[in-house]
Amino acid sequence: MNTLFLHLFVAHPNFTSGGAKDIVRVEDHDDLLQIFTEQTKALSGTYGNYFLAELIEAQDEENHAAVCESDGAAVGFISVSGDINVTMLNECFELGPFNGLQKTKAETPPAEALPRPDPPLSCPARDVPEAQKPNEGTDAVESKSLLDPPNAFRIQLFVIDKRFEMRHPTLPPCFGKPPVALTSMAHENEGMLIFGERAPAGAPSQCPPYCPAVLEYGVQPCPPPLFLFPHLQMLPPPPPPNPNPNPPPLPSTPLSSCHHVESVDFLPYVFKQFPDRDFCIISVPKLAPEFPLLQSFLRVVPHHTSNLPQELYIFPRAGLLKTFDVRVALSTDMPAVQHLVEQLSLHESLLDDLDSFLKARRDLDGTPLLAVVAEVEKQIVGVLIIKDEQDIEYIRAHYNIENFIYFSYHRREEHGQLSHFALNPTFQHYARHFLKEALRLAHKSCLYYPIYPPVHQQRNSCGHYLTAALNYMVPVRPRRQIVLSLEELGMNAPSQHITKEQPPYALNHFSRKLTMEPKVTINAQIVVVGASDTGLSFLEAFVFWFNNITLISTHGIPASHSKEASRFLATSGHGYCARTHAQLSLRSWINIVTGKMVGIDRASKHVLVTGGRRVPYDHLILCTGEQFQIPCPTGVDISKLASDGELPPQPRQRYTGLVPSNLFTLNDELDCQAAYTWLNDSFIEQQGDTVVYGGSIDAYSCVEALLAMGISGSRIHMVHPPSDSQDSCFCDPTVAKAVMSAMDKSGIHVHSNCLLAQWNDGQHPDPITSASFTTDGPPLRLECSVFLNLSSKGVDYDAFKTINDACLVFDGRLVIDTTFHTNDSTIRAAGPMTKFARRYHAEQWRHGLFNSREVGRALAATLLPFFDPTLELVTDPPPDLDRLIPLYSQAKVQGARLPGGFSYLHVVKPAVNFTKDLDGRDIITGRTETGNYFRLHLNRHNMVDALVCLSIKPLPVSNFLCLYGKHEQLLNHLCSRCDEGLVHDLYSYFRERWCLAIYHDRFPDFEEEMHQIMESSKIQLEGDAVSVPELIRRLAEGKLEITEDPELFLKNSFEKSEGLTSLKKSALNYLKYNRYHLTMYAQPGLL
Repeated sequence: MNTLFLHLFVAHPNFTSGGAKDIVRVEDHDDLLQIFTEQTKALSGTYGNYFLAELIEAQDEENHAAVCESDGAAVGFISVSGDINVTMLNECFELGPFNGLQKTKAETPPAEALPRPDPPLSCPARDVPEAQKPNEGTDAVESKSLLDPPNAFRIQLFVIDKRFEMRHPTLPPCFGKPPVALTSMAHENEGMLIFGERAPAGAPSQCPPYCPAVLEYGVQPCPPPLFLFPHLQMLPPPPPPNPNPNPPPLPSTPLSSCHHVESVDFLPYVFKQFPDRDFCIISVPKLAPEFPLLQSFLRVVPHHTSNLPQELYIFPRAGLLKTFDVRVALSTDMPAVQHLVEQLSLHESLLDDLDSFLKARRDLDGTPLLAVVAEVEKQIVGVLIIKDEQDIEYIRAHYNIENFIYFSYHRREEHGQLSHFALNPTFQHYARHFLKEALRLAHKSCLYYPIYPPVHQQRNSCGHYLTAALNYMVPVRPRRQIVLSLEELGMNAPSQHITKEQPPYALNHFSRKLTMEPKVTINAQIVVVGASDTGLSFLEAFVFWFNNITLISTHGIPASHSKEASRFLATSGHGYCARTHAQLSLRSWINIVTGKMVGIDRASKHVLVTGGRRVPYDHLILCTGEQFQIPCPTGVDISKLASDGELPPQPRQRYTGLVPSNLFTLNDELDCQAAYTWLNDSFIEQQGDTVVYGGSIDAYSCVEALLAMGISGSRIHMVHPPSDSQDSCFCDPTVAKAVMSAMDKSGIHVHSNCLLAQWNDGQHPDPITSASFTTDGPPLRLECSVFLNLSSKGVDYDAFKTINDACLVFDGRLVIDTTFHTNDSTIRAAGPMTKFARRYHAEQWRHGLFNSREVGRALAATLLPFFDPTLELVTDPPPDLDRLIPLYSQAKVQGARLPGGFSYLHVVKPAVNFTKDLDGRDIITGRTETGNYFRLHLNRHNMVDALVCLSIKPLPVSNFLCLYGKHEQLLNHLCSRCDEGLVHDLYSYFRERWCLAIYHDRFPDFEEEMHQIMESSKIQLEGDAVSVPELIRRLAEGKLEITEDPELFLKNSFEKSEGLTSLKKSALNYLKYNRYHLTMYAQPGLL
């Protein structure tokens, strides 16, 4: 096959590619054995004790070996083979852009010249699915004989002394050497590099458990499937092969000690051994670090059904070319560009913009355009179109682009938008330089590329389907926006360029600085099970670093559904909405497997999903959360009972019967959309009642959604099941009373403490026509046409069975330690489905009590140091560290639309059972009857630790979340103003202009800066300069004798220091730097 198989390569410090020669003598074994000394144990364990001699003796037409000489001695070795399994590679990898590594029909030799059937790729049998294994018998042989001849050869093993490897990724030779080498060369003790791993001298090489990644700005996303490109016309045919099967050795060139080896320099010689093949491939373990040779190769995207534990990289013969010219497009390039992109989706848009550039240098809206083409050997291999970025103010205000650039360093005209990008797969390793040259020709310093969600897919350019550009861009996270009342602000409102409504999109960025940032590929397989808030938060923090991130979810990533359908469930108010999903575009970076986890094979490390699919993993993250479970009727015949008191306690059971067609258990937006559609089609215009079974806030939200659909309250029965807790789902009795009053006015029937006994009086349950309940009093029987279930949450049975069968410790919930580990070191878990091990003696604390997004970020923070060497990995933690469970500080948030048209928000600090601080204070304004109830609770330190809002108007949720944890003095001396009777309505109070700076997304950073100034300020005290914390400590310990109030003493002392000046300067800089958002604040020089 045309994949060059490089079995083994070792480089000596004085090695040069000019010294390569074919091995035809077994005597060379002795010279080479000295080079392999340090790796003998590792290599012998894999290939046998005589692997080197066997490779030398195995030379034939399909296997070649070569040595590298220095001063007449063999100092390097290389062995290549063309015997590979093209069929299996095509089944496991997306090789369409490379013609499946097979010759075209025009290049196909006669049938008698076809090679023998290929052996399978070396891998354990368990890793190859049955569908990928060739059938035995005559049919298999006949099918293989019909294959086109292979057009590739492969590299199996690669060893090199990395101290002498200097190669910038994908840098063509014509661009010169980079100023900094990607791979470090300075090591005191000698070592070899096997697949990029350095082994210390005298120690066997082993594949490290984690592969390092060094990236400050660059990321390597998991690309979506490649689309077919028109194949590049092959270059002039290579010279005919040498009839001599054993060509003479190449001349050896003496080297100086300062000469540096580049592994890519050996590819020309290797390609000469297979003159009729055009591709060289290499497969490496997924956990192997990227070594310099791979940086010139292109990673092949695996099929979603592939279970191979290896990554495939490919290098085309055309990649040996020394020229890659980038220039402005000409009118004569149009036919070649049309041929290049004719098979791409949305290619019409690209050609239209190219035509506009060639005619007027502007698009139809008058925006300047620039079209650039890449040319190799006078053939167009790529096209790129840039237009001026017109919404740079919007981008700066809505995305954290200033994490990557300083706006003051870039003129407005230097910002451009990447409209279209197409590059032949053969030259995708030059994508970075294509972008860099395009920046130079366009006189731009920054490029932006938006990705719109599927509902706005017509806005995407054809570049969205090519991963070469995205691989070298960085994703820019969205910014939280202040909810403003533009009418009240009037002329002081921010610019319309910032406040205008636009379809949400994910933003990617490329700049001149990123052209010199190295990128290291991380191929470790991270599998996340569950699209809960915890799992999505983990992905948000973790996904942009890896190639192989997979999400297993019953319904995939939550999609955007109608607003009416989404109202059936309460919202956290701080979770992931449709707009957030669009701005993150996780689907562009991860593989999504739709299905349920039904098995975990810990030995072979794969997850079994419904449908029989196996998903391999290196690290498994379980974040399935808790779901409402289908209620299981007790089976009690209520006609024979007078009350519930005659029954013994009924244990909770799992329902295993037929699920009725009109029973809807609402767990996510897809369930809500199905219920909404069914109600519109089969219920609203019909007769009959609906039963809402549950007492959670989601049940109340569901009732409000039914009322909003136009269903009369008299047709709704809300049935509360018995609860283990006597507390209402509402933390405030005033709110509970208002909601119950609104339901009563709507005519809704409310039944409390009811346990489901039967459906349809014990007859066939589908469809449900009646439901029977046992209660504290007389039994209850309700006629109904639909049954909406939101009764009790728990761990899904399939998830429990999978966890239990995998022998993971499950004690009511999945047991974890303080670092999220289960009893399997490669399996972590987080979220409401987990609990801490009993050894911590903290069973009342669990992840379900905390903010799910904060837990997900903490999970990512514990795993990332294993891959990012810039983060210090604690190998030997203190023994006491694992005795305390972690606590989280962010608020637990709950929000919903409630009966009566109320908008409800509850923000509270994490606690087992939150109780008011007796030394604290409640500030209450408004009434539920008027729809403006607001209760704010301050603890003993006058910090906000809870707030409750109930309003008939929409709530600025993101603004109110910023109030949590703030001191009342920061809130414009709230307590003193309330005592003076100046605050009559907290809603109006927190809409005033003074507080808008507190809602800004960068205010926490400003607070941190203020704290640092306070702590570093020095106060003169009795001739000594002491810090503010030290002064406070002395006051608390009574070491200072003062006559005035301590607070007043601290204030006066600080005003005399230089810290006050620094604070004022910092505050003015904060307002000035964020002027585009905070236009309502006066600036020095404007008055």
